Amino acid sequence: QVQVVESGGGLVQPGGSLRLSCAVSGTSFTIYDMTWYRQAPPGKQRELVATITRGGSTSYTDSVKGRFTVSRDNAKNTMYLQMNSLKPEDTAVYYCNVQRGPFRNNSWGQGTQVTVSS
Repeated sequence: QVQVVESGGGLVQPGGSLRLSCAVSGTSFTIYDMTWYRQAPPGKQRELVATITRGGSTSYTDSVKGRFTVSRDNAKNTMYLQMNSLKPEDTAVYYCNVQRGPFRNNSWGQGTQVTVSS
């Protein structure tokens, strides 16, 4: 049974930094695209934040460009999101989505809360 587990969320002041992690386990399939989404408040549409391909190509939503950096370690099946210069509008639950196997099956984590507030 595949498991996708996010960690690293918390409370930070505006201008601060956090590093999120997304670890995938329980699968022998190749992990392809890995993506960070966020949702705030509950019920609002989930927003794509950043994607990284297996080869390391990245893309970001405009609001985080220059502040967030996505990376991955394929040997560890783990993705990271370094978030700098955080703003109150970055407050959300951050979710990890991964595509795995020949059919690019999607798997989601349970989310980690990021709160930016003074």
